[in-house]
Amino acid sequence: MRKYSVIIPVYNRPDELQELLTCLCTQSYKNFEVIIVEDGSKIMADDVVESFKNRLDVHYFYKENGGQGFARNTGFEKASGDYFILLDSDALIEPEYLSIVDTKLNNEYVDLYGGPDTDHPSFSPIQKAISYSMTSFFTTGGIRGKKNNMGGTFHPRSFNMGLSRAVWERTGGFLTSRMGEDILFSIAALRLGFKSALIPEAFIYHKRRTQFGQFFRQLKFFGRARINIARFYPDELKLVHTFPLLFTVGVCSIPFWFFIFKPFFFLGLAGLSLYVILLFSDALKTTKSLHVASLSLIAAFVQLFGYGVGFIQEGWTRIWEKKSHRETGAAIEYPS
Repeated sequence: MRKYSVIIPVYNRPDELQELLTCLCTQSYKNFEVIIVEDGSKIMADDVVESFKNRLDVHYFYKENGGQGFARNTGFEKASGDYFILLDSDALIEPEYLSIVDTKLNNEYVDLYGGPDTDHPSFSPIQKAISYSMTSFFTTGGIRGKKNNMGGTFHPRSFNMGLSRAVWERTGGFLTSRMGEDILFSIAALRLGFKSALIPEAFIYHKRRTQFGQFFRQLKFFGRARINIARFYPDELKLVHTFPLLFTVGVCSIPFWFFIFKPFFFLGLAGLSLYVILLFSDALKTTKSLHVASLSLIAAFVQLFGYGVGFIQEGWTRIWEKKSHRETGAAIEYPS
């Protein structure tokens, strides 16, 4: 039986970690270990981990804060498994998760896989709305969790990613700690000849943020990260990645067209109205809740504006900095 090492970086989230460890206790596939890497947290999870010692093969390590990418590298170094699985601490998984992954790898082996994320019935309305926005065709979620998409080759994301020991050994782990570290890692692996795949059935329930202010700060960081990816791989910046920027500028410019050229004002207003109708209709169909669908409208605009602002901010920085600059993100605070 293939042995898996489930690697989970943690930063000030002991309660969420406890829920994820509880999920891991119910796995039907049993040949795995759990590697917890505490990334310089002020609110420690050591007591939580200790409470699972008699139910899981769990190992706990502490390191000074340096970001999730480097925390995962520590996990790789400590792991004894044949295949590594990366999960965020704010994830929940079904009992068959590991069995699904193992069956897929036995039938059609790949060295790198990713799984989608969705919401759980227990999530708050805002969490469900944010989950919809992050996975919707009508937002940047439309290029996430798909085998083939406008953003190019499928790049597994570290909130739900698996990789062979060979991938770690050849890549050396995460090159950066933050600022698009998982996409950079996937690109590096793919350019070494490893193949990636989406396993649609290996999904997680992803809690994400619980407030729109937090969500905006996170998506602003994601927008900055897309520019940082282009610092390392300029050809990976696709036209589709500018959509949030164009959306942000376009929506903000609508009022000004009333005074400049009224036909453009009414055209922009009509386009925006159509987008809102389509977005709301799809959200209502997907979530089956009028309340969540209404919140999904807010979440989508927060997502696109946040990403667009971050993209502009980091893009402007990139114009004036040395072209040789590469940002690892280790000294940049990840938004809480």
